[in-house]
Amino acid sequence: MRITVIGATGMVGSRIVAEAADRGHDIIAASRHPNSASTVLTAAIRPGVQSIIVDAHIASDLDKALTDADAVVLTVRAVPGRTAQFLTLTEAVLTATARAQVPLLIIGGAGPLHSPNGPEILVVDDSEFVADEWRELAAASVAQLEVCRNHAGNHWTYLSPPAILEPGDRLGDYQRGTTTLLLGRDGRSRISVEDLAAAAVDELTLPGGDRHITVADT
Repeated sequence: MRITVIGATGMVGSRIVAEAADRGHDIIAASRHPNSASTVLTAAIRPGVQSIIVDAHIASDLDKALTDADAVVLTVRAVPGRTAQFLTLTEAVLTATARAQVPLLIIGGAGPLHSPNGPEILVVDDSEFVADEWRELAAASVAQLEVCRNHAGNHWTYLSPPAILEPGDRLGDYQRGTTTLLLGRDGRSRISVEDLAAAAVDELTLPGGDRHITVADT
């Protein structure tokens, strides 16, 4: 596959680039700062990775990044105080991928998942999983999913990580769910960024057909 990753220099994006490239896919690593150390290193040691400068707010930049793409990944984090810009960017990528007729996988947040403490509770509102200092970013992910649902296109999938997402080992063993936060055998809701990247590439290569999905350690 030819996969465009928007946000390729971030913690998640750089690992999706590496995971997909290691599986033999051709990657367009799109970012406003493609010369960051993570992307340069990935491109240097992995064939098939091309880094390009893209401002996702500019339609012509997006069109260039999507040329001949079989799938697109958007992995951009919200910034405190800049939720409006984050949502505008999401809508721009939704529109560009719809125009290009390319499936889009959005790596979002855990906020819009239902809490395992009750189906009527969203994770964003459950202090067991979202501390007060993270609530603004969790709320931004709820709004991001709503932007997706309100978009005319039906070509997107929204991947919510579990409550804890941090660098670690690639175990290649994870559980997949839909709209409810998953817990592992130890009662924790977590996954390494490396295993999230593996799950994302699995979803690109063999889509499950669900609009909203989540993954976590077993």
